[in-house]
Amino acid sequence: MAVDHDSRQPLQRLFKGSDRKPPTIIAIVGYENPSILQLVLEIGAHAVIERPVRPFGLLTQLVVARSLWVQQQTVAGRVQKLERKLAGIQKIQRARVLLMSTQGITEEDAYQTIRRQAMSKRLSMEDMAAAIINAHDLLLSRRREPELQ
Repeated sequence: MAVDHDSRQPLQRLFKGSDRKPPTIIAIVGYENPSILQLVLEIGAHAVIERPVRPFGLLTQLVVARSLWVQQQTVAGRVQKLERKLAGIQKIQRARVLLMSTQGITEEDAYQTIRRQAMSKRLSMEDMAAAIINAHDLLLSRRREPELQ
């Protein structure tokens, strides 16, 4: 992809507005200056090739760029997985606190209750925790409705 001053806005629109996985990006530049380098960074280029393109080093740049892209996608996938796991742990913790406060049980008993219920209903612990939280919120909203009327 050729990168120069004239292509700044189209390139920014192309790479900022997409929710899809970005492709491996190799910027082709005619000269270096701070604004071109900034644009290369903004579009997330994985490699830079200078114009005129010469065969020497081209294969290396292509292989390195693709390798960096694969690593970037792997890390992004791991981050998403960890964020989902953290959200699940936070749900379980909130459900545990709700059970402890409403049922007067210990932390371990609350955890075991969530675990047993999840197993008996063939749900994940995160789904069971979400159900407990939703049920608690529903009961709280029902108690408040008579006050509002």
